[in-house]
Amino acid sequence: MSRSTSISGQPCIATSQTRLTISQVMGPADVNLMGTVHGGVILRLIDTLAGVVSARFSHGSAVTAFVDEVAFVAAAHVGDVVHASAQVNWAGSTSMEVGVRVLADRWDETVAPVHVVGAYLVMVAVDDLGRPRPVPRVQPGTPDDARRFDAAVRRRERRLARRR
Repeated sequence: MSRSTSISGQPCIATSQTRLTISQVMGPADVNLMGTVHGGVILRLIDTLAGVVSARFSHGSAVTAFVDEVAFVAAAHVGDVVHASAQVNWAGSTSMEVGVRVLADRWDETVAPVHVVGAYLVMVAVDDLGRPRPVPRVQPGTPDDARRFDAAVRRRERRLARRR
């Protein structure tokens, strides 16, 4: 990831440079009693991807602090190719919000990819002792990235209000 410097002198990374997609074929070991892919399998994929994106962004370890607004909208099935895409939407001093979207391509390719789930995770960068450490700033590069950034700020404000 290339970095620029913000007005405050902190490193600044474009949100587009934080994007990552991983894909996985769902197999028989991934299904639940209903015959669809178990939600826990999808959640593990989401958490793993958010961890990779946040670690790359912050150049070190990051841990999941909060999982927000997980919305399952469709099921994935055995044989589906599941694509999980993520990016850093917002970054504070030691934490960042990672948005994840999961799509499934049906095995027979007769239908368009299906939106399976979306989630927002708050990740905290940590040092070798597990203490929070600083993260770079993130800079939205497109109107869509700016919309995501603004929505992330609103979600953060709601989380902080609930905590108080």
